[in-house]
Amino acid sequence: MTQGFRRPSRRTFLKAAAASAAALVVGVDSRGVLATGSESAVFNPFVKIAADGTVTVVIKHFEMGQGVTTGLATLVAEELDASWDQIAFEFAPANDKVYANLFFGGHQGVGSSTSIANSFMQYREAGAAARQLLVKAAAQDWGVEDKDITIAEGVIAAVGRTGRFGEFAAAAASLPPPAAVTVKDAAHFRLIGRDRLPRKDSAAKTDGTAVFALDKRVPGMVSAVILRPPKFGAKLKTFDAGPAKAKGGFLQAFSLPEGKGVAVVASSTWSALEARNAITAEWDFSAAETRSTKQLADDHVSLLDQPQYQARQNGDRAVAEAAVRSAAKVVDAVFRLPYLAHAPMEPLNCVIEPKGDGIILHDGCQWPSLVKPVLAAALAIDPEKIEIRTLFAGGSFGRRVTTEADYQLEAALVFDRLGRKTPVKLVWSREDDITGGFYRPMAAHRVRIGLTADGTVMGWDHRLAVKSIVKGTVFEAPFAPNGIDPISVQGAADVPYAIPAFSVSLSDAASKVPVLWWRSEGHTHNAYAIEVAMDMAAAAAGIDPVLFRNKLLAQDSDDHRRMKAVLTLAAEKAGWSGKPVAGKGRGIAVHKSFGTYVAHVVDVADAGSGKVRIERVLCALDCGLVLNPDVVRAQMEGCIGFALGTVMRNAVTLAEGTVEQSNLHDYEPLRMAEMPPVEIHIMPSSLAPTGVGEPGVPSVGPALANAIFALDGRRVLELPMTASGIAFA
Repeated sequence: MTQGFRRPSRRTFLKAAAASAAALVVGVDSRGVLATGSESAVFNPFVKIAADGTVTVVIKHFEMGQGVTTGLATLVAEELDASWDQIAFEFAPANDKVYANLFFGGHQGVGSSTSIANSFMQYREAGAAARQLLVKAAAQDWGVEDKDITIAEGVIAAVGRTGRFGEFAAAAASLPPPAAVTVKDAAHFRLIGRDRLPRKDSAAKTDGTAVFALDKRVPGMVSAVILRPPKFGAKLKTFDAGPAKAKGGFLQAFSLPEGKGVAVVASSTWSALEARNAITAEWDFSAAETRSTKQLADDHVSLLDQPQYQARQNGDRAVAEAAVRSAAKVVDAVFRLPYLAHAPMEPLNCVIEPKGDGIILHDGCQWPSLVKPVLAAALAIDPEKIEIRTLFAGGSFGRRVTTEADYQLEAALVFDRLGRKTPVKLVWSREDDITGGFYRPMAAHRVRIGLTADGTVMGWDHRLAVKSIVKGTVFEAPFAPNGIDPISVQGAADVPYAIPAFSVSLSDAASKVPVLWWRSEGHTHNAYAIEVAMDMAAAAAGIDPVLFRNKLLAQDSDDHRRMKAVLTLAAEKAGWSGKPVAGKGRGIAVHKSFGTYVAHVVDVADAGSGKVRIERVLCALDCGLVLNPDVVRAQMEGCIGFALGTVMRNAVTLAEGTVEQSNLHDYEPLRMAEMPPVEIHIMPSSLAPTGVGEPGVPSVGPALANAIFALDGRRVLELPMTASGIAFA
């Protein structure tokens, strides 16, 4: 996603708050007062303090396991000097005027690992503003100067007197907002950077009190599932629901607009699924995708010969081609990467219930600003009549953000058909999502690298073919005005390496298979091609892979210093020597994504019978200032497990247009017993925080591939690795 900081104006905040908080509003600013009350004082859109002293942090981004509820709460608690035990959180309402992602141009939503990065100063200033108001209220009550007041662990103190936040909350909220807000110097942090600070959502997720979208029930609710076409682009011709009527709990079935399937409504989700299984349907495949995986992959590779776009600024393809042609040594590699499913642990689902002449949507809603207008158009109602109540989500990896708000729209269509009086819970089964959802795009790459006789890079001609994610959507105009989808080339067109005569060319692949951003977006396939090709070039040059990369990171720039630093740290911590050891292999890869620099070292061993055993994965990263070290480590560990299972054996394949996988038995994530020992090393930094939910993914796969080459000389150019003949112990 493109980044551009935009602070909402004071007037915008005031108007939005007045609309959302009604008579409680007394003034508003991102640094000032929003509302007051006898039981609870709302100091700004992000901080509430109750009479009992509980500080509730209003979380503008949803929680899908990434730790944002803990991270944003930490920022407020730090600036307030609150006790961690008195901090609670709640999810913000859907209001993009107040709760916009500051990197997304006024949209409320989260993606591209921006939750903490865009909110860092916003939540710190909110906490600092609330603190200043509490100090002033206490000073006035005690007849002392503001400077005489101290706060520690939620206790306000001065001249032998102490008090709690709740005692001064109402008085503080009645004060005018501070003209200026001062945040702490990093030297005085108590919570930011503290290791093992307990996550704010762990207890509820452990004892079962956390409410996920799938848990949500409302009185009078019915359940719905959809019978979708077996091939992408097919349309419904006819269906017979007669056999479904014999299933217990079945209520009705009807076709969706534009032939997109059959909605099946029943008293429970299980009943709806059973009834759906009994329905027979006839489909029109005249406009459907009917190619199988091999043909799709071959068609992607064929596009590499005639690229459509020059995707790197100041990167002339003719110059790169000439440099490669004249080189003493040439590396030439074609990479094939498959479609990938998101497969979050919680399948897609939501509940819509009526509220007056509007609706309430209960959802693990990742991007309210996309969902609201879609539902408003479908139901022909004012978007302001749509209330979104965000619940916990059991993962996403990008799947919960589609421009058409696919599952929410289906729920709205069923709700409308039932007369808008009956609450509807719509659920996708895991089979629904794996066989008919959205996917990380298939991609093909060709990388040709020209080297001098002494191993210096002369030219790099990189071509890739991938289906655009943003074209044909509302994101096309702002994201791809020149025809180039930046997600297709991210991490390739902007790779930090100083490569002479460097060209990146793009072709848009066409298919009916729906594609979507996937954990780390385009970086996943681009980093794989670049870092494996980089290793191939180092081998051709006869230079150690770490030294080879360092030569291309020698400039005096932040990018080069930070990327080289994590590469060096990873090599040092891994005990990198570059010397081969019989029966062992070690590979390295480094990549920058979402402002974060990550290097991985993977150790593998010969397990006998031609199998490879992964013995260790080491990760070094620079993500700027670290709020919660344990959350960062957890995210890196999760990225490593997620990436390993994917590159080892995951692929969504098609047979004449029909997806062949259906669940986790044939789209298998890494199992706990397969997870190797992992080491995480975090670079200390005082720079603004960057993302961690996704940047730990891209360099895992190429590091493993490079380790396999070091083990037995096999280059893995096609993923998953099982498709290249690699077997794992």
